[in-house]
Amino acid sequence: MPDAFVNVNRKGLLVELKKSPMEILKHLEGTNCRECGERTCLAFAAAVFKGQKRMDQCPHVGEDVLAHFGHEPEPVDGPAVEYELRVEELRKKVVEMDLASIAGRLGGRFEDNKLKLKVLGKDFCIDQKGIITSEIHVHRWIVFPFLDYVTRAVGRDPTGRWVPFRELKGAKDWELFFTHRSEKSLKKIADTYTDLFRDMIHVFNGKKVENLFDADISLVLHPLPKTPMLINYWEPEDGLGSSLNLFFDEAVGENLDIGSVYSLSTGLVVMFEKVAQRHGALVK
Repeated sequence: MPDAFVNVNRKGLLVELKKSPMEILKHLEGTNCRECGERTCLAFAAAVFKGQKRMDQCPHVGEDVLAHFGHEPEPVDGPAVEYELRVEELRKKVVEMDLASIAGRLGGRFEDNKLKLKVLGKDFCIDQKGIITSEIHVHRWIVFPFLDYVTRAVGRDPTGRWVPFRELKGAKDWELFFTHRSEKSLKKIADTYTDLFRDMIHVFNGKKVENLFDADISLVLHPLPKTPMLINYWEPEDGLGSSLNLFFDEAVGENLDIGSVYSLSTGLVVMFEKVAQRHGALVK
């Protein structure tokens, strides 16, 4: 999704539109009067974000808001809108939760009126409004899985039994995407710069473990508490090509939706790729 959208107001000046339907909603009265033709103000905000409605089609919006948002709609793709709406729905659930009471169950702690969880060894905090902050940059790919974990996780501890992605509940529709975007992409990096994976213990606060499944490299990462991920890499040998597989603890499905598991995996790939770029090792 683009970082920002621009439009033209009545005076022909370029103005920046907000980044999500929820930002647009803040400028509406919230009365759900339906005079715009939509059932709710939220639906109208989403339609404006998608370029299906103009801001001036709400009869209760002031001139100052119209001047900021402009009048000609800027088309936005559906998945971006859907993502923003789903994130906002999860944030609404957080508002209704007692974060202090669930901290222990989620493997976190409650301090300074915030729930703190480790993401790859770094503290990520969420407040009672569902706002996520961290000592480092909060990547977009972590937002939905983080909120999903806070609102969904039953807190089941890892079992120590590793399973491939395809054996997770609901993985059927995601498997091909996962194989291509996660496993194959990581394998390309490992084939070019194998030492990168050995260094991951320092870069991503991972833990090297005794080689599992007879792999040459076995590395466990913790993208969220109680959701460990195992990376196994086999180097080329005796005419055989290399291979790489990701495994998850079988309990992950009780703490995360399958879509969140996929998001975490692909997000980690992006981070690996950035590290590889810095080392001049990215395979194009």
